[in-house]
Amino acid sequence: MTVTIGYDATAAVHQGAGIGRYARQLLEALARRDDDFRYRVVYCGPGARAGGLPALDRRFRRRAIPASDRVMNAIWHRLRLPLPVQLFAGRFDLFHSPDFTLPPDLGKPTVLTVHDLAFLTVPECSYPTLQAYLAATVPRSVESATHVIAVSESTRCDLISHLGVAPERVTTVLEGVSPGFRPVEDRAAAERALAAAGVRLPYILSVGTLEPRKNYVRLLEAYAAARREGLSSGLVIAGRPGWLYEPILRRIDELGLSSAVTVLQPPDGLLPALYSFAELFVYPSLYEGFGLPPLEALACGAPVACSEASSMPEVVGDAALLFDPTDTMAITAAMLRLTTDQDLRRRMASRGPARAAALTWEAAAARTVALYRSVVARA
Repeated sequence: MTVTIGYDATAAVHQGAGIGRYARQLLEALARRDDDFRYRVVYCGPGARAGGLPALDRRFRRRAIPASDRVMNAIWHRLRLPLPVQLFAGRFDLFHSPDFTLPPDLGKPTVLTVHDLAFLTVPECSYPTLQAYLAATVPRSVESATHVIAVSESTRCDLISHLGVAPERVTTVLEGVSPGFRPVEDRAAAERALAAAGVRLPYILSVGTLEPRKNYVRLLEAYAAARREGLSSGLVIAGRPGWLYEPILRRIDELGLSSAVTVLQPPDGLLPALYSFAELFVYPSLYEGFGLPPLEALACGAPVACSEASSMPEVVGDAALLFDPTDTMAITAAMLRLTTDQDLRRRMASRGPARAAALTWEAAAARTVALYRSVVARA
């Protein structure tokens, strides 16, 4: 029997990083599979990013909703109008939302991906209006979903403990790393691209949205302390501005680091070079549902120092040096150790690609499709 899946690609076409990358990469991996599934890919059309959707074959039909995601969120989740998604997507046997919330539907089975519960576990790190919106809508969607995907065992445990989800209703499907993340081969071209972006070697790298949860203020303070201990490498922070990003930029000036720290918003195509040439990748986040950047850094062969909070030990395994993200001195010590201990650097760098190879989007797609089959069969 041919099974038709409705798939919400709104995040894929509107968001560049984070959940948008998850939605795109999973969709691409589903498209690479040779199976009998059919898909109705629905997304809010106005304001869509160019190239947001990957190339899809004839098994995938695209349906654009003639309204913005803001308008549809208001209709579906704030006003809670029962406008079924089938009006836009057409018929399907199961609907999958990869972005926290489910639209109304006509009683078909649903799968919901929940990436994290940061709005509950670290509410002080969320924008207040977004925190309130997620706190109201996510538990409702989780309760109504037939089955829930958690992107890490840490998130699965959070769903069970914070929202009371029955363990048998939530399955962990780890994310993967794109094949494009590997050590760069054309060193000269990569160096030119980095120089054009204003990046000077040597440098320590951190990647992620500029917001409180990423813990950049402590990273800057730890980096300043490491410079006092003799560290000479620059620091590159790659990420778009999020909420409350101003204190991060202000702290750079307060610490006298303006000439040593580079903040940029690189295109996705530059990330493999940034990772590959970094003397060290450091990820001090206070909480992550999964955390793709450390995995991408490992795939590119960079030595990684990583927060030990939430899901991150699951992601990096034994291929990274872990530290307490609330302890500035611990972050400093990790940076100094990985920039001076050459044996440790080599061990960490050699483990990275193997660890990354164990987490692929093909594996994530296979587990997701198996879940689709199970949910449809039970229905």
